[in-house]
Amino acid sequence: MNEILISLLNSYLKENSLVKHQIDSYNDFVIRRIPKILKGIGTVEPKVPAIGDLKLKIGRFRVGKEGWAPWIMEADGSERQILPQEARIRNLTYSTTMWVEITPVLNKVEGEPQWINFGELPIMVKSKICPLSTMSKAQLLEVGEDPDDPGGYFIINGTERILVLVEEIVQNHILVKKVDSGNVTEIARIHSEKDGYVQRHLMERRKNGVITISFANVLQLSIVTLLKALGLESDKEIITTISPDPTIQDEFYINLLESEITTQDEALDAITGKYLRALPKAQRIERACRIIDTYFLPHLGQNPEDRTKKAIFLSKAIEKLIKLHLGKIEEDDLDHYANKRLKLAGDLLEIQLRSILLGKYGLIPRISYNYQKLTKRGRLPPLQAIIESNVLTNQLISALAIGTWTGGRTGISQRLERGSFVKTISHMRNILSPLTSAQEHFEARELHPTHFGKLCISETPEGATIGLRKYLALLAEITKGVSDEEQQVVSRIVRGEKVG
Repeated sequence: MNEILISLLNSYLKENSLVKHQIDSYNDFVIRRIPKILKGIGTVEPKVPAIGDLKLKIGRFRVGKEGWAPWIMEADGSERQILPQEARIRNLTYSTTMWVEITPVLNKVEGEPQWINFGELPIMVKSKICPLSTMSKAQLLEVGEDPDDPGGYFIINGTERILVLVEEIVQNHILVKKVDSGNVTEIARIHSEKDGYVQRHLMERRKNGVITISFANVLQLSIVTLLKALGLESDKEIITTISPDPTIQDEFYINLLESEITTQDEALDAITGKYLRALPKAQRIERACRIIDTYFLPHLGQNPEDRTKKAIFLSKAIEKLIKLHLGKIEEDDLDHYANKRLKLAGDLLEIQLRSILLGKYGLIPRISYNYQKLTKRGRLPPLQAIIESNVLTNQLISALAIGTWTGGRTGISQRLERGSFVKTISHMRNILSPLTSAQEHFEARELHPTHFGKLCISETPEGATIGLRKYLALLAEITKGVSDEEQQVVSRIVRGEKVG
């Protein structure tokens, strides 16, 4: 029996790598996600009145030189190919250059497109842009590389680093739970994710039946106020949108009786009126529109025309919350693995890259500053002098070297365990929980029935992190996420519409 199991396992490993999920995620990051981020930026408009109306149109993206990806510049200025073994020995970073095509448009006159270096991208060993991925066993031995090395890690300043899997609550779902916290009886959580950023929403139902919602900097806003701000102005429209069930409608009536808001403008004014009373009403309404368009359920869209979808989604969340109160449904189990998602290397790198490019002191905001600083006598400086490639390089490599990630997370990047081959594979299939080890979290630490077949049921460290640090089961595979375009196609199929 053992021989049969070993034979089956060997057959599986010939076709699949135990770190395939990390390599596939990184490949997706390079091939699809980086171009998507740049396409989302589209056009940069530096404010440089001295030279006129200037726009920088961002076009195609590529990595490395033609024919090979990783390269190094020697002290004499020459460039040549480099492989992981040399990076380890010489304490170098195994990386390649990222190039983006930028077309300057000055006073509506389009200039010549230029390929600009905007930073170094650390290469994951055995990924698509790593030469080792296309080498045979004999070729790997010839260049001094281990033919049995699984890859799936980075080499930063000569040190092998991995990005561990991070466990998170599922995004864009309504999760309801009963609580015993003072005046609150039930809560609903919605983690709305858009382009790597997660906006958390918390709905609370109090003992008197009043429901409030908190998101971004808006705290305990009346749910009726938000529904009316989204365009459901009449009480009848609100009630029928929430549910056709009379018992659910009866439970919600108290919210309509408590509300004094009658129009959409009044509702919008009420959202910001508490802390922006000094501003004119028109400005308060404009600010409120920006808040609900940008920060409220951003996964449904961030334009004014998306407010109807948001109102319907919010109504379904209210219905689910009241159903839980009436005992018509059970509360959601946050520890059920259907309510969890894993962030892989590509997801984590996408979040970090967006932050470096678009953050307050990121690469894109620095472009205007550099133009203002370097523009003299109406002359345009070279594009490469404006776009500081070392900014992205230093921040990305620093994050991988230290392990501190966007959002204040620590321990995301770790030094790869090389004590034995089993330890190496185990480390690269490690899963971290976002919960702090300083608190009990008894339920989160316990073995859940849904872990079977997905997580190893015996491997977890003793001590403070027991149950919070998990490991993938030996033959477990991670399915990839569905893109926005694929979600739209599925939605159209469900509605019975023609596709294509």
